[in-house]
Amino acid sequence: MKSGYLKQIHPVLPVKDTTKAVAYYVKKLGFELAFTDTTSAQGYAGVQRDGIEIHLQWHDESEWIAGLDRPMLRIYVDNIDALFEEYKPQNVFHNNTALKATPWGTKEFAFYDLYSNGLIFYKDV
Repeated sequence: MKSGYLKQIHPVLPVKDTTKAVAYYVKKLGFELAFTDTTSAQGYAGVQRDGIEIHLQWHDESEWIAGLDRPMLRIYVDNIDALFEEYKPQNVFHNNTALKATPWGTKEFAFYDLYSNGLIFYKDV
């Protein structure tokens, strides 16, 4: 008998300004505001789209270390081609962002958000 059931995960991404991060995810990536604890830049908020929710938490400037690895999220998508086309005109891609097939059997694209957190969107092929 199983002792528990893992149902959801809500990753918490560090941000320098919560209000700017929420605006980025809502206006550029099509998320909706799920909740916020403040209207200040130094807050905590959640954004959601379809079946996922991402939390955004303010971190003081002194906590940002140059060259420190940022979190990377892999997000499974049903229609990867449509999402790529939706994000293309939003100016969120970097120069190397491309929708491509991988040797490990996925089709994916990736880019960094406003605070260099990695977002990888993929579909099994």
